[in-house]
Amino acid sequence: MEPQEQDKAALISDIESDARVEAETIIKEAEAQVAEKRQYAQKQVESILNDAHLKAQEQVEAIKRKAIRDAEREAKRRSMHRRAAVVQEVMDRVERRFAAMTQDLQYRSALVNWIAEAGVGLGADSAEVNASEKERVLIDDRLLAEAVEKIQAATGKRVALTLSVSPPLSAQGVFLTAADGRTAFNNQVKTRMLRSRRKIHKLIHDCLFVNG
Repeated sequence: MEPQEQDKAALISDIESDARVEAETIIKEAEAQVAEKRQYAQKQVESILNDAHLKAQEQVEAIKRKAIRDAEREAKRRSMHRRAAVVQEVMDRVERRFAAMTQDLQYRSALVNWIAEAGVGLGADSAEVNASEKERVLIDDRLLAEAVEKIQAATGKRVALTLSVSPPLSAQGVFLTAADGRTAFNNQVKTRMLRSRRKIHKLIHDCLFVNG
């Protein structure tokens, strides 16, 4: 082979060798980039999965917290309803017992105390006393005099009490009206119980709900 041909062949061989090296380098770089991208993609997938897992856990915890809050609210609502029912039942029973007391000989003393209590609360110099039909039968001058004595013992003031000429009350208990008609004191059974409702609530709570 002539020198010129030999040089040409050597040049071609060098070019092919360089091309082969360059191609191998490009392939290796491409494979490295692919591997890097695959690793990055894997990390992205893991990150997304972790985020999804955390969000799922947060959602589960949020659902649990909501369920607990709902259960607590429902338990509180039922407890309040139960307590209200018990309080009402107690008050109904007390009212029925008071109604039955009108036939008791001791009921006269209760009327004296209620009238005296109302007289003290009213604070008038003279007042008219009204009550239900059954109770008015028991209210005579002697009973009113006893109430006057109790009022004087409590206030130091002598009060004039008379039986009202108005129609009897429909509900049990007494109702005092000042002689000038400007002020009054309601001491009927239902009103007395309403005034004592907070004490009744506390009593029932302490007896029934503190320890269970």
